Amino acid sequence: MISAPVRVVSSADGIAMVEPTEKSGCGGCASSSSCGVSGLGKYFAHNRKTIAVQCDANVRAGDELQLQLSEGDLLKAGMLAYVLPCVLALFAAALAARWGDAAAVLGAAAGLTAGFVLGRFTGWAPQVVAQRNN
Repeated sequence: MISAPVRVVSSADGIAMVEPTEKSGCGGCASSSSCGVSGLGKYFAHNRKTIAVQCDANVRAGDELQLQLSEGDLLKAGMLAYVLPCVLALFAAALAARWGDAAAVLGAAAGLTAGFVLGRFTGWAPQVVAQRNN
């Protein structure tokens, strides 16, 4: 299980709006002063977005929770978001390549778009579990 601490911003009807409480990404690395990725993390750290999660517990604004996600769900989400569109783009480009380079580019764009649409409308969403910190 992958877990992350979050803080409840608001809660209503079994849905809690939460935001991360820890620094994102590479903030704690020993070489953060010389790392370019760390600089990007500092730049984007103030743009914390709230996430809506289903929460059966009675929570209020300010409560601390742990969000948990299984590794299998993370892998499946990555496959739907990245691998499916790339494979369809390559497949469509290969099919369209017999009509020239421009057709191959258009085929790749169509395959990529189809991959994103299929990934989005599969109806599958990762199961995120929100639990109180003990």
